[in-house]
Amino acid sequence: MAPPIAKILATLVAALAIRIFALPGPVILGRTQSQDDDRKEEDQENNEDEEIHGNIVPVTLQWRNITCTLSDKSRKLTRFLLTNASGEAKAGRLLAIMGPSGSGKTTLLNVLAGQLAASPRLHLTGQLYVNGSPFYMASPKIAFVRQEDLFFSQLTVRETLSLAVELQLSKVSNPEDREKYVNDLIFRLGLVSCAESIVGDAKVRGISGGEKKRLSVACEMIASPSVIFADEPTTGLDAFQAEMVMETLRQLAQAGHTVVCSIHQPRGSIYTKFDDLILLSEGAVVYAGPAQEEPLVYFAEQGFVCQEHVNPAEFFADLISIDYSSSESEHLSRKRIDDMIEVFANKFSTMPDLKDGNLEFGMETDKVSMKSRRKAVTRKVGWWKQFQLLLKRAWMQATRDGPTNKVRARMSVASALIFGSIFWRMGLSQTSIQDRMGLLQVAAINTAMAALTKTVSVFPKERAIVDRERAKGSYALGPYLFAKLLAEIPVGAAFPLVFGVILYPMARLHPSLLRFGTFSSIVTVESFAASAMGLTVGAMAPTTEAAMALGPSLMTVFLVFGGPFKLSVSMNSKV
Repeated sequence: MAPPIAKILATLVAALAIRIFALPGPVILGRTQSQDDDRKEEDQENNEDEEIHGNIVPVTLQWRNITCTLSDKSRKLTRFLLTNASGEAKAGRLLAIMGPSGSGKTTLLNVLAGQLAASPRLHLTGQLYVNGSPFYMASPKIAFVRQEDLFFSQLTVRETLSLAVELQLSKVSNPEDREKYVNDLIFRLGLVSCAESIVGDAKVRGISGGEKKRLSVACEMIASPSVIFADEPTTGLDAFQAEMVMETLRQLAQAGHTVVCSIHQPRGSIYTKFDDLILLSEGAVVYAGPAQEEPLVYFAEQGFVCQEHVNPAEFFADLISIDYSSSESEHLSRKRIDDMIEVFANKFSTMPDLKDGNLEFGMETDKVSMKSRRKAVTRKVGWWKQFQLLLKRAWMQATRDGPTNKVRARMSVASALIFGSIFWRMGLSQTSIQDRMGLLQVAAINTAMAALTKTVSVFPKERAIVDRERAKGSYALGPYLFAKLLAEIPVGAAFPLVFGVILYPMARLHPSLLRFGTFSSIVTVESFAASAMGLTVGAMAPTTEAAMALGPSLMTVFLVFGGPFKLSVSMNSKV
């Protein structure tokens, strides 16, 4: 096998292996593999029937004494993220979790949704019940709407939903039924006016922030979940869009879903949409119960009266926040909050328990098996169908990305013109050998760096989307990887060819069609190899910034062993 082809295949295998064994995803903790196997067939049959008919199974979540601690690297200091948090989320009701920044809202939401990543530094204990039974005995269908709205920017709203439906609902194979299902989602989530608009991103203008948030909800609603979790769904939205999003969540709750959301400081009209409320301060529960007037009466009994015409949400935020303006105000605010936490804990302790006696089970994040986690995810469609759908999506994303393609085309033309001007009309004498070696080297470096930079700047963002979709069982890694590579071959080959067509005659390299084809083939294949390396780096790096720093550094190592800087004979003699 030719060395370039072997390197390409080795890079692809490395990227595939890294994504399989690295970066563990979210998990619901505490369920054993044998319990998963016992319920697998029954849950799969029930879930498929619910997906087709859109049935909603009522689910009530109850949790008791959830405590979450995070240790530092030395395991000497421990920080309490949650302290004996208890509460309840009922079917058909909208539960809002409020509190100041750092109060534990997102942590509690992640615990309830099973989105807390396994870590030896994280310790989680408590009791979680689903319809009165321990959570490891039930398999409720949940949806989790994250703060970040991540989508493929060049797809329209309708295309995004259609592909998601095809990947997640294997039983809806009729195109007419699928279109009807998508139209129903678009209508329910208020996306009719933007259905044919592209989603967009920072480079290309698309739908608004509120429409993206509703699209996120629509994508999670495809499988008809019983419980919907939303992590601060109003973040980054103006007042009108925030209210529209919360109205959508309220309507979903009225339709029978159990809706739980964390929210920072809502306006008054949004507060009136809440059915239940949990107030957190430094990881402890200050209040948990019905919203509207009940919490105002509860705090009034403790001497904290909300003035007339004041937004209750703002009143609660001021009441449970610590004032750091001075040491005295900090002490007084901490004492006030500690007293309220103690009052609520005493009141909650008098409530009847969920079951007679204590159920001996807990949630331990440091005892999670990656093997059992993967087996719990079932694919909705076959390998070949996944490949076809993902290839279609990757092709639309690659060909429609006008700004990126234009920049790459301009850079290819500009680089070719610059190099062609510097190495203009090289001669055929012995003295021009060094010039030709230099030209070939800078051409190789330019081609590799251009492909690498483009991939590492885009793939880490796309990886977050892939991780989210794979966690839902939409598709496996293999179909995605092969579909992405195949879809980008025509687009990725165009730019090295443009570069070669301009540079080759300007530098007057060997005037032979066969030699020109060899040159163009080499730079094209090198571009593919650099893109594969970019995928590997993007899979390894946790962020785009880290990938951008690691990619060129790794490429430099390959350049050193390229030949012109150090002869292979000399290197072999020293190895």
